[in-house]
Formats: sequence, structure tokens, C-alpha cells
Amino acid sequence: MKKEFWIILFFALFSNTASVMAQTEPEDIAMATDQYQDSFYESLKQKGIENYDKAILSLEKCIKLKPNDAVAYFELGKNYLALKQYRNAQDSFEKATQLDPKNKWFWLGIYDVSFETKNYPLAIETIQKIIVFDEEYKDDLISLYMITNQQDKALIAINEMNDKFGKSSDREIYKNQILSQGKYQNAEIGNLISEIKKNPKEESNYVNLIFLYSKAEETDKALDVAKQLAKEIPTSEWAQVSLFKGYLEANQADKAIKAMNVILSSSKIDSKIKHRTLNEFLIYVNKNPQYAPDLEKAISYFDNDKEIDVAKEIGKFYHSKNQFENAIKYYEKELKSNSDTDRETNLLLLEAYTQAKQFEPLTKRAMYMIEVYPSQPQFYYYAGLGNNQLKQFKNAKTVLEMGLDYVVDDIKLEANFNIQLGEAYNGLGDAKKKEEYFLKANEVLKKKK
Repeated sequence: MKKEFWIILFFALFSNTASVMAQTEPEDIAMATDQYQDSFYESLKQKGIENYDKAILSLEKCIKLKPNDAVAYFELGKNYLALKQYRNAQDSFEKATQLDPKNKWFWLGIYDVSFETKNYPLAIETIQKIIVFDEEYKDDLISLYMITNQQDKALIAINEMNDKFGKSSDREIYKNQILSQGKYQNAEIGNLISEIKKNPKEESNYVNLIFLYSKAEETDKALDVAKQLAKEIPTSEWAQVSLFKGYLEANQADKAIKAMNVILSSSKIDSKIKHRTLNEFLIYVNKNPQYAPDLEKAISYFDNDKEIDVAKEIGKFYHSKNQFENAIKYYEKELKSNSDTDRETNLLLLEAYTQAKQFEPLTKRAMYMIEVYPSQPQFYYYAGLGNNQLKQFKNAKTVLEMGLDYVVDDIKLEANFNIQLGEAYNGLGDAKKKEEYFLKANEVLKKKK
């Protein structure tokens, strides 16, 4: 809130008739007696040393001499306000406005009283009158709307002020608070579309619109806005989003990679757009593996991403394509960059090791995870499978028998344990036990049916 209301210099009251006194009654000023001036100066002196009661007495003498002097009532209001005698202060300021309704400072006196007493309806009513003289006070009106939870009116006023005077940090903070409530976002989308039509070279409107669409999960609309931005302001970082997509579609890999790196390194571009950009490049690299090193570099931009484990997601992509060697590479990268003991990533990695027939790292990783999760049967299973494949049958038997105790309500896993135990006993030369466990596996699978 503005607090410069009371900064009216001493000489502005008497010497400078073009300012405050010019807005009072000039004929009364001309007729002011020496006694009036003495009393008025005495009030200023007493107010300056915070003797407000004495200042009030001097001003009352002034009013007796000049009953229609608005400045005296204004000064009286200031002294009452300093004493926190709010009713007297308001009455004095109101009398000043009645005598000179075109002086904004007198209205600001009422505003200050209403604000200090939290009489916000009166504060809003008063500031609306002040705006007639000075439109910049609409910023105070915005603050009052926010205090009184009138966000719809505040948003309209914010957009009006931004349009006329340019953006301010306070207004942007308020606007972000309002737009965090979804019900106001449609109105703001409409406003931004209108602003873009009026001023197509203003980048911030495109960026804000892209952000709102992205937040609403309307990524296609966000990309359409980025495409429009690329046409109007091709040097914009956000414009690279549209250019990247166009370069990929035209198979202009070098240009696409350059645009992608701008996008991923930008502090301005929304993370959802970055994830989508990376995903599109991943699909492209799957068909054009010669650009895999560029994919590696792109992933490094997400090392500190708290929203999505990018390396793991790329591992899953390759896993779904049965490209297990690539999947392993990204799962290992994920475990190295983030938590080495993430359960899901480790299970995916163990499955990929199995499919790729990499039994040594499979066994080593599974044994490590048994130490971390001693009651998780999946890790015992993979350790047993790996040991069997490495012909470490005694180790396989031991670990499988330990892990089988932890299998609960998982028919497929229980059957697989029995199969691997059969394999272990077969390797140890115990044909009877082998058949016993193979039969158990069949019985378990019959339950599934």
C-alpha cells in the first residue's frame, strides 16, 4: 500500500499555492490573518515533535478563524490519526473532502483511516474515487480485492493495469495466486489470446498461455501456441519447441538436435514440454540409432529432475521394444544417478539381465538386493536363476530354499522357484529331488487354472 500520503512539505502548504493550497479556497487564503498563519505554523511545529494534542488545539483555532478551510481539516485528520482516534480522524478528512472534493490527498486521508481500521468496503469505495485523479492507485484497489477475496475483480484490474502501465512484480505475484485456482484459468486464457492478437510481438503472452495449457494437460494446444510464437518471434527459446518438431518431421536431425538442446537447457520452458520433446527424440533415435550419443547428452539435462526418472523411463521404452541391451544401459544409469536400491528399477534391470543372458551381473545384483530387501522373494529367485546358469548349483539351492519361504499368494513366482530348485538339484545330481520340484511346479500351475 502507498504510504506517501502524508508527505506534504511545509512550504507546499503556504508558499506553493499551485499544489495543495491551490486545491482549497484561494480567496480564503488571501484573507488569512496573521493569527491564522501563526496557529497553523504552530500546529505543524507541534506535530513535528509529536505533540499531537497541542497541534489539534492550534488547528481548532485555525478552523474557528476560517471554518471552510479544507487544509486545516486535513491536518486535523492527520493528527487524530496519529493518536489513533479514528472516528475523529475520519470526520475531519470527510469534512476536507466536502469542502474540496477534487483534492486526492483529502480522500487518501479517509483511505488511510479505513485501511488501518480494516474497514475494507470503505477503503475500496474511497480508492475508487482516488483512481479518478490518479489511475496508478488501482494497484491499491487490486491489493484490497485480494484481501477481500474478490479475485475475479482483482484479475480484471491486474490485466487492465498490465495493459496500460506494463507488468509489475506485485501484480504478477497476485496473478499467479489467482491462477493457481483452476476456475480463473479459462478467463485468463481468453485474455491472453486477445493480448496476442493485439500485440503479436510480445513474447510473455505466448509463454503464459503455453504455461496455462501445459498445466491443464492440453499439450497439443501449448504446441500450437509455440508454433505461432515461432512464426512471430523465431529467436525465442519457446519458439524452438515448434521448430524442433518441424525439423524432426523434415528429418533435419542436426537442426532438431540444436533446437532440442536449447529447449532442454532453458530455465523458462515448462518441464512437461521438455519431457515431451525428449520422448519425441527418443522415438526418432529408435529408428535412427546413429543419434544415440545425442540422446545420452539430452538425458543429462534431467539429472536433477524430481518429477520423472528419465533414464528409467527410457529403459522401459527399450524394454518394451525387447532391446534389452539398451534397457540395461539406462537402468544402470538410473541407479547410478539416483537411488542404487530403488526396488522397481532393480527388478526391471534383473529382468533385462535375464533376457540378455547376462548372468554374472544378474547374480551379483540380485545377491546385493537380498541384503537390502531380505524379505523380497523376487531377488532370491533371480539370484537362484543366475547361480544355476553359472553352474553354481549349491549356491542356487541355498538361496532358492531361503527365498521360497517369503513367497505369498504369487502362483507364478512359486512355480518358478520350484522349477529353479529342480534345476539346482539336477545340477547336483539328485534326480529324485529334481522330479519332486518339477512336479510341485506343475501342481502350483494347475491351481492357477
